[in-house]
Amino acid sequence: MSGNLGRIQEVCERAGALEVTLAESVARADALLAARRCSLPALSRLGSLTILEDATVPRHRMAEMVDRVDGIAERYGLRIATFGHAGDGNLHPTCVLDPDDTDGAERAHKAFAEIFAAALALDGTITGEHGVGAAKLPYLTDRLGADQMALLRRIKRAFDPAGILNPGKLGS
Repeated sequence: MSGNLGRIQEVCERAGALEVTLAESVARADALLAARRCSLPALSRLGSLTILEDATVPRHRMAEMVDRVDGIAERYGLRIATFGHAGDGNLHPTCVLDPDDTDGAERAHKAFAEIFAAALALDGTITGEHGVGAAKLPYLTDRLGADQMALLRRIKRAFDPAGILNPGKLGS
């Protein structure tokens, strides 16, 4: 195979990829995407609670990020699978919890704090496509800095002086 896909395949194989699958047709590409879409449903069969987050790193640092997530999962005694979008570096670490694990959710939140910190340390960000919800809000200042957070609060107040839109967001 020639061109970019051939070079990508060669790089993956040299780096130790267990398998490289290239779609030879639109139908095969659709089948591969369908398999990727099954990742979360397959994981949800392993436990009654799944916590899916996203963090994005530069593409050349994705393998390093996955290794860090694996290490974090091991330290916290959690099952965290990582899948995502190789094209843009957006990863979805997903923690699967057993209902009998009484402190699993607490350990998962601590693990995700480390995962977000790892993404920032690798020149990434704490989100890719899922946005910043309540779980990520405490880490937004780490990503943007105090000055940017203050600016966001001022913009929110300008458009929402009564504080009725997304109450509680950005400390408003």
